[in-house]
Amino acid sequence: MARADLIANLVEFGMAGDRTRFRKAVEALIAEERAKKHAALAERLNQFLELSPDALNGSAHGMSNGSLVTQGRTNNLFREILPEKRLDDLILPSEVISIIRTVVEEHHRVDLLRSYSLEPRNRLLFIGPPGNGKTSLAEALSEALMVPMLQVRYDGIVGAYLGETAIRLRKLLEFASARKCVLFFDEFETLGKERGDTNDTGEIKRVVSSLLLQIDDLPSHVVVIGATNHPELLDRAAWRRFQVRIELPQPSQKQIADWFAKFQLRIKEPLGYTPETLAKRLAGNNFSEIEEFATSIFRQFVLGQPSAVMKKVVFATLKSWKTRSVSKRCNDGETK
Repeated sequence: MARADLIANLVEFGMAGDRTRFRKAVEALIAEERAKKHAALAERLNQFLELSPDALNGSAHGMSNGSLVTQGRTNNLFREILPEKRLDDLILPSEVISIIRTVVEEHHRVDLLRSYSLEPRNRLLFIGPPGNGKTSLAEALSEALMVPMLQVRYDGIVGAYLGETAIRLRKLLEFASARKCVLFFDEFETLGKERGDTNDTGEIKRVVSSLLLQIDDLPSHVVVIGATNHPELLDRAAWRRFQVRIELPQPSQKQIADWFAKFQLRIKEPLGYTPETLAKRLAGNNFSEIEEFATSIFRQFVLGQPSAVMKKVVFATLKSWKTRSVSKRCNDGETK
């Protein structure tokens, strides 16, 4: 939003006594100042916000927003990641790339959208089996938006006492609201699971309801990403909260071959086998396993210098990997 519009909104909401919308306007102004590297002004505005009646009400629980920030307790609620992965580094289906680039453009051209009373989409759900790039895609989106990624830490969010989880969750979202960022919930079903589950307590159902309402209230400069391996566990209302839903399937042989072609360029060393041959030998593995394989051969090659031959290293690793894959399939069969 243009600065003039923000100031006008501050006056309008303040005069009307609309505390919720006034707070959102202040948070948007703080985010804008942080983006301009005006840290001192952003911090001063944030301190005023912490002294507001809403924040002071939270202190009755011993966890005001001010204490969270000044005492560094937010470190227990999320892990801040400065993104390094880029969209061009990832092997993604063309339709996924198109959707993500459109979302990025919406945020980069937010002033144009707002001139038509529109907001950029800021709630995305990534779905798919583990190891296929959900976290990497969230990081790459953060890099494209030029904002940090805050990865939620459930060990810091989920509390043992009645109401504790909801309080911590509210404080996390209040903290995120005051800055431009990507807020990433991996294994989103941990908090957003179906409220009709008869095995869950009333406390969990209240947490889900609270989370969904607070996600709705987040300003559009906070991009919320939920990732899940188990979409069937998600609450039906949670599905409706996400404007963009992206499925990341198991990689095809072509995608694996493309990954190895990029890997060779990155390490500046031919692997001794064509990417297509490696893809055929490693079909059925996810991207995480492919990266583990590639990192392993490169590590062995580096340690074996100056006499190491890459093709021999790859051959030996493929042999051991085949044994491991057979063992994994047997264990999976026993589990099922």
